Amino acid sequence: MGLGKMSIQSSTLKHKTDEELIVDFEKDCNLRSLSPETIRRYKSSLRIVFNFLHGMGKSIKDLDKHVLVDILRYLKEEREASYQTLNGYFSALSSFYSFLNYIEEVKGNPVNPFRERYMRRNKIMNSESQRKLLSVEEMSKLINSVLDPRDKAIIALLAKTGVRKGELVDMDKDDIDWTEQYIKLKPKRKRSNQIAFFDDETAHVLKRWLKARENYQLKEGCNALFVGEHGGRLRRHGVSHAVERHAEKVGLHNPKSKRMEDRFSPHCLRHWFTTHLRRGGIKREFLKELRGDSRREAVDIYDHIDLKE
Repeated sequence: MGLGKMSIQSSTLKHKTDEELIVDFEKDCNLRSLSPETIRRYKSSLRIVFNFLHGMGKSIKDLDKHVLVDILRYLKEEREASYQTLNGYFSALSSFYSFLNYIEEVKGNPVNPFRERYMRRNKIMNSESQRKLLSVEEMSKLINSVLDPRDKAIIALLAKTGVRKGELVDMDKDDIDWTEQYIKLKPKRKRSNQIAFFDDETAHVLKRWLKARENYQLKEGCNALFVGEHGGRLRRHGVSHAVERHAEKVGLHNPKSKRMEDRFSPHCLRHWFTTHLRRGGIKREFLKELRGDSRREAVDIYDHIDLKE
């Protein structure tokens, strides 16, 4: 039996509330194997937008280019959303409307042309080139200033491997290969290469952390590499708090500033990793492999890089 359209019938959808549509959209996201964190962000963004629309006496089905402008103004002026946050809102809206279009509840997706017109310039004005970039000396100062063995290992690992925050929190102790000095990462939709190599310095701080980890009162069966104070797997916000707290102590992070170049986040460590490898002359294909970027071009797919190389 062919799959055809989803089992959700348009005739029933026409009587559903926006909240019920979010539930159906969540089921669709799970079927498409989106990550739990992506689904959580989508739902949160959609509910904020829907609450704004309801305050205007509108439904999500009233969405057009004029309503989208109102949403953009609201997010920028009242919620003071940054470019990254704005992009998250409109990414959620676009995905949601693509779902409604697929099940023939609406015709077309008005969010895509809106993003093309209004978000591209925002992206140029807020490009990653404006993200805070530390020198090698500043990065050394940051890492050496951290006395807590867990936080030192977190910052060193993010800086020396370029892994994402979500990839770090999913690491288990057993994922480390000490002989070849790499960590086997969990499968992620955005990542092609699941191997993250680390150097001798990172190996040293990791071993120090694992020794300190033995003194934690861990939850039964917890095999997470990084744990929180309650003995369970460290969460994403815990990583952000650790990085930003230590960066602020050495004057590298100003949490009160709205300027991207004044703030330091875990993603700045991936930015540092990428930029300094590129400046060091590493080949583009090797850099993409180390970053774990998704392979989109045929030349990337067929270019098998030897891990020893």
